[in-house]
Amino acid sequence: MAKDWSPDGFILDLDGTVYTGSRPIPGAAEAVAYLRAKGKRIVFLSNRGNISRRMCRERLEAIGIPCEAEDIILTSSVVSRYLAEHEPDARVWVLGEQGLRDELAAHGVRFAARPQEADRLVVTLHETLTYAELNDAFRAVRAGARIIATNADRTFPGEDGEAIDVGGLLAALTHTTGTEVDTVVGKPSPLMAEAALDRLGLPPERCMVIGDSLASDIAMGRRMGLRTALVLTGSATREAAMALDEAERPDWILDSLADIRRLLEEMER
Repeated sequence: MAKDWSPDGFILDLDGTVYTGSRPIPGAAEAVAYLRAKGKRIVFLSNRGNISRRMCRERLEAIGIPCEAEDIILTSSVVSRYLAEHEPDARVWVLGEQGLRDELAAHGVRFAARPQEADRLVVTLHETLTYAELNDAFRAVRAGARIIATNADRTFPGEDGEAIDVGGLLAALTHTTGTEVDTVVGKPSPLMAEAALDRLGLPPERCMVIGDSLASDIAMGRRMGLRTALVLTGSATREAAMALDEAERPDWILDSLADIRRLLEEMER
């Protein structure tokens, strides 16, 4: 990498990068404070779709990272914006939690009264899932609703280890209905990168994405022309990163977000 390059904007993943569950990752809050002191622009970008931006802001503030809701970009907010802009008349059925419903309602998205009346089934992480809710989603798809998912990740880093993510719910629905997922808005989709860059007000070549997932964070960055840094505090390993083709590897591998200070200092020497 060129010695004279230093990013102006940072796109920071959350789960596995800034925190794990409700626990902050050591040094993450200090790293964010350091970047802000350097005048860097920051957005938080997460494939989490079961929470709202308000809920996420409260979680960040609880671990010492104050921010504006507009600096948080979640799949719940991006899917809501997508439906409001591209399918304003669609009636949706939700397989997910209140955070997603709050974002959909805030964007003026219409809800179906019954699963069979839905034009779209919106699927996100649902950590309190019941059989009845899964079966309602099944009925929505069987009646013709097209599936739009906040993300398709198979797992995410939970407090007690890897946990099933949205990909598991999608597998159940597609297997039983014979219907494929129509739209996925989460990383590595360009929809997420575009939302982040729009908020930063910067071109991709001036920005870096930092995350713990090779399949979402790093893949999105590589596709969109962003510099990429993998942190080893979540789902990926150094060995897995180095096993990728050179074009798919992260530009940097960091033990944690706390190492960003050292990396920037090296860039600026």
